[in-house]
Amino acid sequence: MGARDGDGGGGGAGRRTVTRAGDYLDLVRAPASLTVLGDALVGALSARGPGGDGAMRAGALAASSVCLYSAGMALNDWADADLDAVERPERPIPSGRISRARALAVGAGLTAVGVGSAFAAGRSSGLVSLALAGALWAYDLVFKPTAAGPVVMALCRGLDVMLGAAGPSWRRALLPAGAVAVHTVAVTAVSRGEVEGSTRATGRAAVVASVAVAASGLAGGGDRAAAALGGARYLAAVLPGHLAVARDPGASQARDATRAGIRAVVPLQSALAGRAGSAVAALALLGVEVVGRVLGRRRSRGDIT
Repeated sequence: MGARDGDGGGGGAGRRTVTRAGDYLDLVRAPASLTVLGDALVGALSARGPGGDGAMRAGALAASSVCLYSAGMALNDWADADLDAVERPERPIPSGRISRARALAVGAGLTAVGVGSAFAAGRSSGLVSLALAGALWAYDLVFKPTAAGPVVMALCRGLDVMLGAAGPSWRRALLPAGAVAVHTVAVTAVSRGEVEGSTRATGRAAVVASVAVAASGLAGGGDRAAAALGGARYLAAVLPGHLAVARDPGASQARDATRAGIRAVVPLQSALAGRAGSAVAALALLGVEVVGRVLGRRRSRGDIT
């Protein structure tokens, strides 16, 4: 549930027949999976307020989000194997580190675990997870190369927020789900220029979307200080990359903006958690942002195996 590409994943030169744990981490973009931990949390906080969910339910929903996100990444590489052989030969499948059949099995297995975890949290969450799983598979198998691709990916992230909001008060989470979805549209649209370059119009639209999304974190009540801190961190993370694409829409700028946009969703979640009234959750998510950056750097250097 992220942009088409740019979700990290270290490279591995050459071909070998032994699959290592690090190869699976590359396949599912492991450090980037931290960016979905806050989706269901934001949905639950927005719908039911702080303390509305128990630890068991929160844990099951977090596990569901991570599994479904990771499934989407594995399916992305399975579906794109032929294209990646030309454009990204260092990825697990074209480099020979993971077979295409095994990548499909990983995607299917993680989908099943993700849906099962959501049903463990409750029937309503389980039903939302089925819709989310369907949208993920549809994106990777059908919509990704089409004009509807960014919108379908945004639907996936919006549904991930609604996974936590499922229940009688789900409507209260529509604004945060919409904010995450709009952010996802912008990042996914920019990511399409990672190989051949983007356009200035795409960059300008992404800038407008980023500012509007940041403003949504301050709408309503809640802990305004926590919301403002998260919103400021969000803009600091996402805006420079989108402005760079608006000025010079080259492939390098699009790749940098995509990576920054993927990371920026965590401070956005922090702002939305503050909007929902939980300063504790907002600060915890900013901590997740720091951990994600550290793990991303270590993985790129090959320190995580």
